[in-house]
Amino acid sequence: MVTLPPDYRPSEDEEFMNPIQVEYFRQKLLRWRADLLREADGTLASLSEGGIHEADITDRASVETDRALELRTRDRARKLISKIDQALVRIEVGTYGYCEETDEPIGVKRLEARPIATMSIEAQERHEKMERVHRDD
Repeated sequence: MVTLPPDYRPSEDEEFMNPIQVEYFRQKLLRWRADLLREADGTLASLSEGGIHEADITDRASVETDRALELRTRDRARKLISKIDQALVRIEVGTYGYCEETDEPIGVKRLEARPIATMSIEAQERHEKMERVHRDD
């Protein structure tokens, strides 16, 4: 078990995916997952408070729209939690931080910005370009 210094931030100057970096990203992913689950619990509580009791049709429509938006947001969060879980599995098996396409390091800055990234920027750009080409067919 690795203990992180309280002010630790990974840098490009240290060995990529050393035990301290791995622990840093593991904790970052776990915090993110916990935040998403806490928000989801709040949504479930507010949605289970009963039906819509607005007398005015406009107010009722507004409440219904808000609920639909909240449910879409929760669905996105559910998918994100799944990606976080996959990243945590990659940490366990030792492949976290490496591009699934090229096996090259993804990079600390990219992982800081998107800890669930599975491809390097270059590989992601190629992937998106191929998607656009095939979508236009």
